[in-house]
Parts: sequence; C-alpha cells; structure tokens
Amino acid sequence: MTETVPHGSPADRIDLAPDAFPADSPFANEDLRPVPVSERRWTTYNFAALWISMAHCIPSWTLASGLVALGMDWKQAVFTIALANVIVLLPMLATGHAGPKYGIPFPVLARASFGLRGANVPALIRAAVACGWFGIQTWIGGSGVFLLGSKLTGGEWENAGRIAGNPWPLWLCFLLFWAVQIAIILRGMDFLRHFENWAAPFVLVGAFALLVWIAVQADGFGELLSQPSRLGWGADFWPVFFPSLMGMIGFWATLSLNIPDFTRFGASQKAQTWGQSLGLPTTMTLFAVLAVLVTSGSEVVYGEPIWDPVTLAAKADNVFGLLFALVTVLVATVSVNIAANVVSPAYDLANLAPRLITFRTGALITGVVGVLIFPWKLISTPEFYIFTWLGVVGGLLGTVAGILIADYWIVRRTVLHLADLYTPGGRYWYAAGWNWRALAAFVAGGVLAVGGSYSTVNADGVASGPFPANGLIPPLKPLADYGWAVGLAASLLLYVALMPAGRQRAAG
Repeated sequence: MTETVPHGSPADRIDLAPDAFPADSPFANEDLRPVPVSERRWTTYNFAALWISMAHCIPSWTLASGLVALGMDWKQAVFTIALANVIVLLPMLATGHAGPKYGIPFPVLARASFGLRGANVPALIRAAVACGWFGIQTWIGGSGVFLLGSKLTGGEWENAGRIAGNPWPLWLCFLLFWAVQIAIILRGMDFLRHFENWAAPFVLVGAFALLVWIAVQADGFGELLSQPSRLGWGADFWPVFFPSLMGMIGFWATLSLNIPDFTRFGASQKAQTWGQSLGLPTTMTLFAVLAVLVTSGSEVVYGEPIWDPVTLAAKADNVFGLLFALVTVLVATVSVNIAANVVSPAYDLANLAPRLITFRTGALITGVVGVLIFPWKLISTPEFYIFTWLGVVGGLLGTVAGILIADYWIVRRTVLHLADLYTPGGRYWYAAGWNWRALAAFVAGGVLAVGGSYSTVNADGVASGPFPANGLIPPLKPLADYGWAVGLAASLLLYVALMPAGRQRAAG
C-alpha cells in the first residue's frame, strides 16, 4: 500500500508512503515529492490573500489604460477585465484540484498526461513565459523605485550618466529590486505565505489611499467617467473586444496552469476553491475600477489622465507621501512577482533535472533569464503587449490547460497513482517517458491557437508587432483573436479522442 488516506483527514487528501518509490529515483527530489497531508495548511484566507497581493500590482492597474487606449470607455474596459477573470478562474479551479488532493506541483501533474519525460515540454514552455513575466514585473518595479527616488533627490537621478540609453540609477534600481525578490524566495514557501498574508491588506490600503488623495485634490472624478467609447457597442467594438478578452485571459494564463504549485499546500478543496473564487475576479474588477477612478481624478488635477500609479504618486509634494508610495510599489510588485513568476519556473526547472536542480537553484536561473529577455522591449506599446505578448502566450498555455483538464477530469476522473508519477516503467511511462498523444494534441492545438497570429498595420503602413499582416498561416487568421479558447478546446477534444486506451490504464 503506497497511498493512504490519513486517519482523521478528509477522504480527498491522499498521502504517499515514504518508501513508495526508490529513494534514488531520477524523477524526484524533496521539492517535487508530494507535500505530506500534515503540512497542507493553507486556508481560504491564505489563498484569497495570495490573489489579492498578486492582483494589486502595477501591470494590473494599467490593464484598463491599454483597453481605453484601444478605444473602449471605462465601463467596457472594466467589463472586459471582469469577464476575463471569471473565465480564467474555471481552469484554475480545475487544475488546482489535484493540489490539495495529492500535494503535487504542476510539472508532476503534467506527467500523468505527457509522461515522466514529456512533462518537461509544457513545464519549460510555462517556465519561459514566467521568466518573461518576472523580467517585465522586475523592470516595472525597478522603474517605479527609480521614479520615486528621483523625485526624492530633486530629479538628480534623471540627470545621471546614461548606460544603454537609460540613467545608471535606473539600472541600479532594477538590479536591487531583482536581488530583493530572489532573497525572499530563497527563504522558502512558508516564508512566502507569511509575506503574502500581510502584503495583501497593505497594498489594498495603499490603493485606497491613492484614491482618497486624488479625490481630495480633484474635488470629484472628472470627465473620464463620462467619456464615450470610440468603438460603441456595434461592429467596431467586437473586433477589439475578443482579442482584448483573450489578452486579459492571457494575463493570468500562466497561473491557470501553475496553481497546483500553491494549492498543493491547501488544507482542503474548500480552502482553494473559495479562496481563489473570492480572491481573483473580485479583486481584479475592484482594482480596475480603482484605476479608472484615480486616473479620471488625475485628469482634473493635472490636465491629462495619468494611468501609471507610480507617475501619479510622484506628483506628491511631501516626503511622507513619496516614501509611502515607494514602499507600496515595492511590496505590491514583489508580492506578485515572486508568487506568480518565480515559484513555478523554479519547480519546472527542478523537474528538468531533479538530481541537479533544486527549487532554490531553479529560482536563481529564473532570475537570470528574466533579465536576459530584455523585458523593457516586451511592454513597449499597448498593441504589442496585449495582442502579441499576452495573446500568443495565452494561446499556448490554453493548449496545455486543455490537455491537463482532459486528462485529470475526463480520462482519469481525478484518480492518480502517486508512486507511478515518480517511477520509470509505471502507468505514466508510456513510450520511454513520452506520451505522443499529448504531444500531438499540444502541437495541433498550438497551431490552431497561434498559427494565425497577425500584426495590425496603421495608416502609415507600420506594423504593430512581429507577425505578417495576413497572419503566420493566413487561413488561421480568423482564429487568432480567440487563441486561448481555441487552444484549450482543440487540445482537450483531441486528447480525449486519442486516449481511449488511457482510460482503462488509468483505472488499473
């Protein structure tokens, strides 16, 4: 008997006996082994606090600004963000179910469908995406520290010598911000849980403080709230709405996969289900409304809408306000970046070579790659950020999510054999550790999801992204605006069709 239901614990929490597989298994280390039931302690508040602290970040705040820049009014922008987060919550709950039940992280869960070796394919794709996000968030956080620090020094930082086109203090802030995050994650997951618990209310207070401050300054909230949509609700709206919706889904698409990395510490299914449901869609919608209100007030005070909360905070004329804003920016960005973009690739890289790479080593590799991808270029324009980066990323990760959901819920009916997830030759070994059915579903779904990716062209003939105007694969261009949904649905259906024999094996 290698798997047990501990006495006194709910029947949906499975433990693994210490000697269930060889101690020298090449597919296990202490970071990848199931979390013992006794150590699964995260409560509803822990999961809600995790989402509150992750959602309250600068990129979340500026999502609405990107949509308004594309022609939406504030109500359309908030509606798009709210709907996207309700939709993306569903695969998060579906993939998160295996965490409290089996105590396993995402790359181990992926072994059930892709095989013990094949799981490295989705794991490394997700790791690459998370590294990109880590770099983006670190650049944004470092830039915020630089801007507020420059204000405190009377603008001297902005006049400092330049390296690669930017003042050297900006690069210093970027590197220091990077070092702080790595230092925190190296303390381990329990330390992260405590950090997120107090970061969530602190950042929320900071956001409302900014709202109160601008409301007092503006004596109202200005014209932005009454500004009509340039798109209306007709034929001009929907071509912008659907790719924007997929882009907003893509914002959290990585977390829809790696959420088992956190739910594996959950005290129960109820804790992760309620914690995520209360934490994600409500927080993102509230944050979008706050962003719109504060930005509208800034238009009254300064004559133009200021969507960047750091730029707006830098307008404060007292040292206390600037220091409070600086600390808020630090806490907000660090809390989301570590949880969303360091934890998961660290597990993914550990899965690649468990004997050589630990969770901490994986975190360091993530930090280095996040610098090398030049994050400042990924967020250069709203079109590139929303359609190209978020759209393509969402399409690929939706494809992986479809396979995981199909395998766990439809093929295996949530029944996994834990020891075989770490043992060569077991149920999930397939052909030398690779399940060609999952790979075929991934390739087919990925091509359908992102094969039609295209760049819009302005009146001067300048493309907004790296793709051809008629799409990489022209016949697939109509699907490009729905990449996440297309990838998830196509891979799910194809995987189920290819795995009839897998059902019998799963029950064996």
